Amino acid sequence: MTMSGAKQEDRASAVFADHRELLFSIVYNMLGTVGDTEDVLQETWLAWSAKDLEQIDSHRAYLVRIAVNQALAHQSALRRRKETYLGPWLPEPLATDAAEPAVRAESVSIAMLVVLETLTPLERAVFVLHEVFAYRHTEIAAMIDRSPAAVRQLAHRAREHVQARRPKARIDRRTHQAVTERFVAAAFGGDLGALIELLAPDVTLWPDGGGKSAVGGPRPIHGRDKVARTIVAGTRHNENLELRHRHVNGEPSVVLFSEEGPVAVMVLALAADGEHVGDVYVVSNPDKLATIPDDREG
Repeated sequence: MTMSGAKQEDRASAVFADHRELLFSIVYNMLGTVGDTEDVLQETWLAWSAKDLEQIDSHRAYLVRIAVNQALAHQSALRRRKETYLGPWLPEPLATDAAEPAVRAESVSIAMLVVLETLTPLERAVFVLHEVFAYRHTEIAAMIDRSPAAVRQLAHRAREHVQARRPKARIDRRTHQAVTERFVAAAFGGDLGALIELLAPDVTLWPDGGGKSAVGGPRPIHGRDKVARTIVAGTRHNENLELRHRHVNGEPSVVLFSEEGPVAVMVLALAADGEHVGDVYVVSNPDKLATIPDDREG
């Protein structure tokens, strides 16, 4: 390798490293899995490292364009995996505690990612780029090779779809944390009455074990009474587990640990009133917990 070639590779590596967290967050929000996101970033690096940086006007825009299109290319294979998945498929939880890079904390909530699963791949890409990362329609059009008018139409459809399924509700993070703590105290304390009072009448429990975990069940459970009784029964059967409050996808959550490591992540989505739990998401598929840090003392 010549000296100029070595300098070119060093510069390419430095530019990629500077933008890696942004690329990770965009792609993760498009796909909902950490493993696929890392694969896309590897492919993005391979495509990027082969380019002549002197011929590229905006390194950031070029990298985002590569990553977005690689993520879109992954959607078909990912969709096929979901179609054969055992039980409900939930996004892979992403730890966003203080130690995580700031950009990664921009990842949207588990509840929003579930809604984004119902969009087409292009609608989801446009929604993530415009609503989460504030890219203009003209910028997105250049990334995905569509006209600005087509992108505006995609953005409109996606926004209407999301708002219909998840109306915006301003819920203070401290309120969310307080409700989560009360929920945990009632659930793990076996207080069925207190737990029922915390749940919205139409609450749904979404268990994602992927057929590989005894925590949770094979299908969603609906209704305040059924959900409360299922949760209390489940905590009794798993009373030896240790629980820790963490932040996952930017929101308060609970991680359950065995001696070996994390066995489940529980995330609550509050109802529009901000006082009751509308959805309970429990991810216990071990394949989806590999990136959850076990940072317990000792």
